[in-house]
Amino acid sequence: MPYQEEGNKPEAIHPKKFNLILFIVSIVMIFAAMTSAYIVKKSDGGWLDIKLPLTLYISTALILVSSVTIQWSYAQAKKDNLENVKWGLLLTSLLGLGFLASQLIAWDQLVNIGVVFGGQKSNPAGSFLYVLTGLHGFHLITGLIFLFIVLFSAFTYKVHSKKLLQLEMCVTYWHFLDGLWIYLFVFLLLNH
Repeated sequence: MPYQEEGNKPEAIHPKKFNLILFIVSIVMIFAAMTSAYIVKKSDGGWLDIKLPLTLYISTALILVSSVTIQWSYAQAKKDNLENVKWGLLLTSLLGLGFLASQLIAWDQLVNIGVVFGGQKSNPAGSFLYVLTGLHGFHLITGLIFLFIVLFSAFTYKVHSKKLLQLEMCVTYWHFLDGLWIYLFVFLLLNH
């Protein structure tokens, strides 16, 4: 038998984290396809330039702050400061709900200026805007559900320095949703 040095063996990734990574990759592929389709359709002509509602800037600020609060909550969990974990997760949840509310307000503002989804009066630019923001909103709702589950775990003292997997996964997914929104927002600003 050949001699094998004992050294650092590569650590295996937790199966739940691996599933989360696969889920995130599939979402990236969906949005890559959607933004590619946006660019292709825009080059066909007949594209309506839409001024993005100012509410989308508020949405962006809300989701950026929510990333700070969830990261703070994670740091507090590592220190076993469980009250701050709860507050951080609660603030993140409220900011996430505020993000969704501001998106709905932006949709209302779009309708008020005549940008509609589908139908004879619609333009592909408006439809794409609704689909991209709606699809992100759907994924943010899944993030909020995950966040509420972790928040419940925090209130039942199942989140602490020795039990961080659930919170780590939630933080990863939430930061991903934040980064995805920044990508979409910049994409829409540059291609509206």
